[in-house]
Amino acid sequence: MKFSTREDIRAPIDTVFAAVTDFDHFERQVLRRGADVSRIDAGGAEGVGMSWRTRIPIRGRTREITSELTEMRTPTGIVLESHSAGVESTFVVDLLALSQTRTRLRVSLDLRPTSFSARLFVQSLKLAKASLSRRFSDRVAGFAAEIQNRSA
Repeated sequence: MKFSTREDIRAPIDTVFAAVTDFDHFERQVLRRGADVSRIDAGGAEGVGMSWRTRIPIRGRTREITSELTEMRTPTGIVLESHSAGVESTFVVDLLALSQTRTRLRVSLDLRPTSFSARLFVQSLKLAKASLSRRFSDRVAGFAAEIQNRSA
């Protein structure tokens, strides 16, 4: 199952890339939403190989998700691969400079079940795909607006 959206931002591509790769900011956001997140790599410099373990309540159960930054193309995007019990996902952020002061942000999330119970879980998500897609798009639009306001 795939979700994708795009937003045009009035900010230079370097500013948008800096916001997309502000991993400390995203860790704080996850913590504020009631999840537990911790880095599990050796730490140090930001880049390919960074990884996190997240424990998040989903549908009444705490699920553990392991994520790794597998690609970092400065300043055009990143790729995160995640694994959970029976579900693998790929989160892709692509940036395209439309001009010196405008950037197109494209975000996609691809969920792939790897077990029967995960197939049932993903199938139940497909029933609510319209509302989940809207929430996904709204979240990305909010992030884009935040970047635009910061750079103004």
